[in-house]
Amino acid sequence: MRISTEIGSIAKYTGEEQAVRLVAAAGFDCYDFSMLKMAEYNYTVRDVIENGHPLHGPAYLKFAKHIRHVAQECGITCNQSHAPFPVACPAVRDMLKRAIECTAVAGGSCCVIHPNNNLSAERNAEMYLELLPFARECGVKIACENMWCWDSAADTASFAACCDPDDFLAHLRAVNDPFFVACLDLGHAEMRGLGTSAPEMIRALGPHLQALHMHDNDRWHDSHQIPFSMQIDFTAIMRALHDVDYQGDFTLEADRYLSSYQGDDPARRVRELADAARRLVALWEQTGRDADKKE
Repeated sequence: MRISTEIGSIAKYTGEEQAVRLVAAAGFDCYDFSMLKMAEYNYTVRDVIENGHPLHGPAYLKFAKHIRHVAQECGITCNQSHAPFPVACPAVRDMLKRAIECTAVAGGSCCVIHPNNNLSAERNAEMYLELLPFARECGVKIACENMWCWDSAADTASFAACCDPDDFLAHLRAVNDPFFVACLDLGHAEMRGLGTSAPEMIRALGPHLQALHMHDNDRWHDSHQIPFSMQIDFTAIMRALHDVDYQGDFTLEADRYLSSYQGDDPARRVRELADAARRLVALWEQTGRDADKKE
C-alpha cells in the first residue's frame, strides 16, 4: 500500500518544488499534484483571478515537467492530481484539459475533477464525456468525487452531486467508461445531513473506487484534519476497503491541518502527516489479518 498526500497546502508556505522534497523526506511514496492555482477561483468576485502562478500561465507544461524531475530526484512519483474547481465557472472549465495534460506530464495516472454540485448525473456526464477522449490520449483516468452543499438553516450538509451511493453510481453509469472512475472523499461521506457513511459508499462503489481523499472530521463539518485526530472510524473504513479489494493508494487530503501552521517548521507537520498515513497502512494490514483469521 503506497502512501501519498496533496501538496497544495504545503506549497502555500514553501512552493511546489520544496513541498515535493518535504513529502519525499517524510517518507511518502507519492504526491498528489494540487492544481488549484491553475485557475484560482475567488468566491467574492465569483471568477478566476490572476495569480502569477506558472500553472496559470503559458509555461505550465515546463513547470509540470520540472516538478516531475524534482520528484524523480527525490525517489517519489505523482500518483494522482486535483484539477481546479468549481467547474460551474467557465474559466475553470477551460482549464480542465490543461489539468489532465499536466497530470500526464507529471506522471500521474488519475486526475480528480469535481462534478458540478447542482447538476444531475446526465448533465455532469456531458462535461466528462467531452473530456474523456483527451484523457484517454493522455493515458489519464478522470476520477469523479463525492460532493456536498451546506444548509445554513439546518446547519448540516445537504444534497450535492455524488454525495450518496445512488447518485454517485448514477454518474458512473451515465458516463460508463473505464477511464471514468471514483475518488471517494472519506470526510465528505461522513458529514451530517447526507445520510450515508464512508463504509457504505466504499461498498457501493466497489471496483469503480480507484482513488481516495483521506482525512478526519467531527462527522458534521468538512474539517480536512489529520487522520486519527477527530471522530471518523477508520477501522470500519479499512474493513470496507478490504471487502471491495481496493487496489489504489492511500492519499491524504488533510489540507486544513497545514492551514494552522504558525511559523514552525513545515517539515514537522509533513512528517506528522506521514506518520498518520503509515498508521492507516498498519490498520489496513491488521484488518486484513483479522479478516483472514475469520475465514
